[in-house]
Amino acid sequence: MPTATANPGKSLISPTDHMLVLIDFQSQMAFATKSISAELLRNNAALISRAAKSFSVPTILTTVAEKSFSGPMFEEIVDAFGGQPMLDRTSMNTWEDAAVIDEINRIGKPRIVFAGLWTSVCIVGPVASAIDQGFDAYFIADACGDISTEAHERAVQRMIQLGAKPMTSLQYLLELQRDWARTETYDSTTGIAKKWGGAYGLGVTYAKTMFGASEGGHA
Repeated sequence: MPTATANPGKSLISPTDHMLVLIDFQSQMAFATKSISAELLRNNAALISRAAKSFSVPTILTTVAEKSFSGPMFEEIVDAFGGQPMLDRTSMNTWEDAAVIDEINRIGKPRIVFAGLWTSVCIVGPVASAIDQGFDAYFIADACGDISTEAHERAVQRMIQLGAKPMTSLQYLLELQRDWARTETYDSTTGIAKKWGGAYGLGVTYAKTMFGASEGGHA
């Protein structure tokens, strides 16, 4: 009979146990994305970027053929990271780019969370490669998109079959916080939720405005 303890499961992410890799959130890639609306995709990209920045998660920003074809990374991401340099590639598979791999090794985290465009190419490639080399891979499914729902869903299935763990954008933020008693990030987390957390964010705003209420009893 196992003994329960008040400790989180090892598969739950924390701000210090992973890096975030944001891949090809660029205009040319977004134009052909049909599995998620551009508005929701941009919202979710902003949500996870602000979450990572708030919790000081090491983050790699990478583009493909930025100047010659695909265009700049979404402003929502660029603004969150305050002008952090982009690692531009020629390879569709981020994992085959030496500069990206150098940065992954420099950061030195065994767990990697991925998000970007397109799911079936630019996310499957590095997820499969990372798993093959012994990394623990996660992907934020609603911050990824593809040229069709079919393409996105088959890519998600493939990554799960390989052992990657799917997440959602709001889940990513709340899993980083995980305890409302963590007052040092409480205001930032609820602020991000209110702006980019959809209906949940509206609920936080409503409760605070109407009743002075808040998560965990904080005023």
